[in-house]
Amino acid sequence: MQTSQDSELEVIHSHHIIPVDVYLKVFGALMVLLIVTVLAAMEDFSVRLHWGPANVVIAMGIAIAKAALVVLFFMHVKYSSRLTQFFAGIAFLFLGVLFFFTFSDYFSRNWIPQVSAFNITGP
Repeated sequence: MQTSQDSELEVIHSHHIIPVDVYLKVFGALMVLLIVTVLAAMEDFSVRLHWGPANVVIAMGIAIAKAALVVLFFMHVKYSSRLTQFFAGIAFLFLGVLFFFTFSDYFSRNWIPQVSAFNITGP
């Protein structure tokens, strides 16, 4: 016999069932992005676009798109509560802040003189 407490637990623990075709479409999108990643790795966009960090920006854009698909569908964040979506969004925001400060440091390294300890001329 089912009690009211059991029915409340079923409501609390109910899960959204995702159809298999959604998983197949996400898999297809990930495979397309994989091919785009491989093709982008073969091309030097810094020469073509006349912008030094173009390859890094394109690679990061593709990687963020793939990560978003995995988080939304395979980790079920798309169908989770607003609180879970909020914290997943905050995690991406802080990841963006981390990347911003890391890349701003990395791309500003051209002005630092390169000194080698083994560049000593002797008699």
